[in-house]
Amino acid sequence: MTLSTETSRVSYSGNGSTTSFAFSFKVFAASNLKVYIRNNATLVDTLKTLTTHYVVTVGSYPGTGTVDMVTAPA
Repeated sequence: MTLSTETSRVSYSGNGSTTSFAFSFKVFAASNLKVYIRNNATLVDTLKTLTTHYVVTVGSYPGTGTVDMVTAPA
């Protein structure tokens, strides 16, 4: 049996107030997503932690949804 995988990416710019960011590709579990925040001064990406820095909202799996940040990215 062959299992195909696909890497999908969505990029947003933070504004210090928006906390909800949509994604339009299907995920099978919240842990399938990796969320990074980029420091634009240093161009360093920092991996964030599920349930500590963000939660994932999906109506039903597999499906699309939103990443809801605990603190709005600058």
